[in-house]
Amino acid sequence: MRQTTALGPSDDAPPVEATDARPLWHRLAAARWGQSRATTAVGYGVLAIALALGCFQIYTALSLSLNSYLQRVLHLMFVLVLVFVTRPAGKGRWARRLPMAVVDTLLVLAAVTVSLYPVLDYDGIVARAGIPSTADLAMGTVAILLLLEACRRAIGVFMAVLVACFLCYAWLGPLLPGLLSHRGYTVQRIVSHTYLFQEGIYGLALGVAATFVFMFILFGAVLEKTGGGNFFINVAYALTGKYRGGPAKGAVVASALMGSVSGSAIANTVTTGSFTIPMMKKAGYRPHEAGGVEAAASTGGQLLPPLMGAGAFVMAELIGVPYIEIVKVAVIPALMYFAVIFLFVDILARRHGIRRLPAEDLPRMREVMAGGFHFLPPLILLVTLLTLHFTPLLAGLYATAALAVVAMLRASTRMSLKDMGEVFALAARNTLSVSVATAAAGVVVGVVGLTGLGLKFSSMMLSWGGGYLLPTLLLIAVASMVLGMGLPVTAAYIVLIVLAGPALLDLGVPLIVAHMIVYWYSQDSNVTPPVALSGFAAAGIAGSSPIRTSMAAWKFSKGLYVIPVLIAYSPLLLNGPVSEIILAVVTGLIGLMTFAVAIEGFWLRRTTAFERLAAVAATGLLLSPYLVADAIGAVLALFVVVAQLRGPRAPEPVAPASKATSTACLSHGTRGCLD
Repeated sequence: MRQTTALGPSDDAPPVEATDARPLWHRLAAARWGQSRATTAVGYGVLAIALALGCFQIYTALSLSLNSYLQRVLHLMFVLVLVFVTRPAGKGRWARRLPMAVVDTLLVLAAVTVSLYPVLDYDGIVARAGIPSTADLAMGTVAILLLLEACRRAIGVFMAVLVACFLCYAWLGPLLPGLLSHRGYTVQRIVSHTYLFQEGIYGLALGVAATFVFMFILFGAVLEKTGGGNFFINVAYALTGKYRGGPAKGAVVASALMGSVSGSAIANTVTTGSFTIPMMKKAGYRPHEAGGVEAAASTGGQLLPPLMGAGAFVMAELIGVPYIEIVKVAVIPALMYFAVIFLFVDILARRHGIRRLPAEDLPRMREVMAGGFHFLPPLILLVTLLTLHFTPLLAGLYATAALAVVAMLRASTRMSLKDMGEVFALAARNTLSVSVATAAAGVVVGVVGLTGLGLKFSSMMLSWGGGYLLPTLLLIAVASMVLGMGLPVTAAYIVLIVLAGPALLDLGVPLIVAHMIVYWYSQDSNVTPPVALSGFAAAGIAGSSPIRTSMAAWKFSKGLYVIPVLIAYSPLLLNGPVSEIILAVVTGLIGLMTFAVAIEGFWLRRTTAFERLAAVAATGLLLSPYLVADAIGAVLALFVVVAQLRGPRAPEPVAPASKATSTACLSHGTRGCLD
């Protein structure tokens, strides 16, 4: 079986796909240590650490007696050890030679030491709160340096530099001009604030990653190893394959289904894209368009309940509401996002004359459900438990256990001991970047709280926005785009909400609306050039230019910028009367339709200049909060529809039966597609 990327609510960089049958833990060791004699032993060490991490997480989920600070410390200890064991310090050969092996071994020992220190001396640390000892400061300094290096390896230089800049900002405050100036803090104060207790590295963000997020990463790993991912792809193609542009529409639906239970845009892109992108290319989509559609649709998976992305769990904790409340308000905007991507791919199908898939190449829904119906009860259990206000941690644990049990009941999805080991290795690998990112983001949040930077940044944005909501939203979108060039989604959301969130609140935006707006904007790091992680992952599968693919994904995912405006000005988050919610959904969908037509210059046929201008005007009016503007915009949209209907339409050819299309694998069982 060809190993694909495991699923999980993480936003890490795309893992390397396997090209051989070696166990994952061996490949992780080989990525750092090469094919040396030590690789096998290191591989088993990676497996042991992954098993220890998984067992520790399950134990802490079942037993809540462990102090939350200590739980986060131990979680990050496992993560740092795995980073230094599996992620090389660089791309050159020097990073895999003996001197660096010694250095990495020392880094592992240092990570264990600085993590066990607060565990073993916790009572002493509490007793001398506010008066850290020399040992406290020495351990804290080493911990910060280790985290910066882990950031560089697991995420990139940008994140490490950003954290370092914030730490320097806390120290150099008196030397800075204007609003950025503050009284400054000593190195001792900064180190103790960052390392000790829960205001820095071991803050709320890491706490979410170390509990809820890991559990759903484990859920996704079990889903992947048992073939549940292919089941959702099969369902998507059974539903959409018979329509125009079926492969692309199937990719949208498959990515929505997969994303709703994985929450990872990049894992979603690699997993579903390895199947859907070749099918789209075969049907007639250009390579960069096929990759763009998959990247944009996979990004939407972090917006669609029940699992969404890691940032959604952080949001629930920051707001102080049950996670199910986030799920409830997120459904409508997420479905609207997928609706606009669906329209984009339909327009492309009409423009290029994309063919429908032959009926004989499509999976039959009855056969699909017969082969994978047992994957549905765990998902139903998960949603039910969340609805009953179980904590996401326990709901994820019980759903994961249920998924493992039902998978063992059928021979086609039963896991061997090796598969079980790979589940823990997958979960451990996929948690590295998200845990490191949230720990680093915790440092930023701690500095912002220590220096009062959030209020100053908010004041600056209010000043630049003139006290108006729309310019402030545009400024936040630009800030998110800049942050997205170097930060993963969860880190970008955390940083942006502590900096820009107060500005939205000062403008009267409700708390949950402000957080959801920032969360939506933070998703653009997956699809916005020059750094577009999902776009780059899709380009690798499509064999197209990464920048061109990312530009296509950026175009298809324009809902990330438009829908937050609707959220700000209308009750899309169920924060109004039913009549107003319905009106907001209807006018919003029409506005998104005209928006797509205006961008593509095509619907049933190529638009005239006047039709395109009318579509642009209709979009602006329908996105406004005024009823009169909505009415005028609807009239303009109707004009565009009538004008398009009166002209000649694009042909709708049907593809001849192919000799061996990639859809044939859909009938080979739940694991067949990616074998």
